[in-house]
This record gives sequence, C-alpha cells and structure tokens, in this order.
Amino acid sequence: MKLHDLAPNAGAKKNRKRVGRGIAAGQGKTAGRGTKGQKARSGSGGKLYRQGGNLPFFRRLPFMRGKGFTPINRVEYNEINIDQLVEAFKANAEVTPESLKEARLLRDHRKPIVVLGRGDIKAALKVRVHRVSKGAQQKIEAAGGSVELIS
Repeated sequence: MKLHDLAPNAGAKKNRKRVGRGIAAGQGKTAGRGTKGQKARSGSGGKLYRQGGNLPFFRRLPFMRGKGFTPINRVEYNEINIDQLVEAFKANAEVTPESLKEARLLRDHRKPIVVLGRGDIKAALKVRVHRVSKGAQQKIEAAGGSVELIS
C-alpha cells in the first residue's frame, strides 16, 4: 500500500448541503426554514431572556445577592484542633501528616493541614504541619512542645 492508495471508506465523507441555491437543488426558495416567523429570518438567534412565554433562563437560575465569587486559587485545609491532638497522641509524640492519617483525623490526606486552638494541652508534642494558628502555637509551646511548619 502506498500513500496515493489511501482513501476514506465509501460514504464516510459527504458534501455539505448548500441551501438557498435554486429550486433544482432541492433546498431552494425557503432553504428548509419554512415560511415566515422568527426562525425564518436571518440574524435571529434569539435572546436568552426571550423564550416565548416560558420563564426566562436567567430567572430560572438560583439568585443570590452579595456573595461575591469564589477565588480559584483558594487553599482548603484539613482543620485539626488541639483537643483532637490530645485525645489521639501521647506525650512527646511527633504529629506529622502521616501520623495524623494513621490516627484517622484527616478528611482528605491530599490537602494541607492546619492546627487550630480549641481545647487545652498539657503534654508536650512535636507538631510538624503546614499551618498553625497563633493561639494553637502558644498553647503547644507553653506545654513544652514545639511547632515546625512544612511546605
């Protein structure tokens, strides 16, 4: 087989229909648009708001005021509070994304982790997470623990 032997299958390629080219062509005169009416005219795509008696598209959508928009580069975190850490880890334990995953404290292990300050802590913990609130950091360090941020 050579390059000049290649051809599409029979019937795979059809010529496009040329409408409005005389009566002999089979699609002359009204060119398949029927007679009169909005869709018979040129340039009538119609507006989204006008739907001939139906409730217009924009009014069918849920309408919310003043919500602004959702930023596309927003980072969603796994939120973990200090009281959850106290229940799951013993003193001098190392809190890392892997250990939190083993303790089943993460909703989605692919998201970064933030430690928040709800609850009290007495035991010293070595916390290595992506983000820590100021209050949580103060409580952990006051209990003799350490906080290290990972990227």
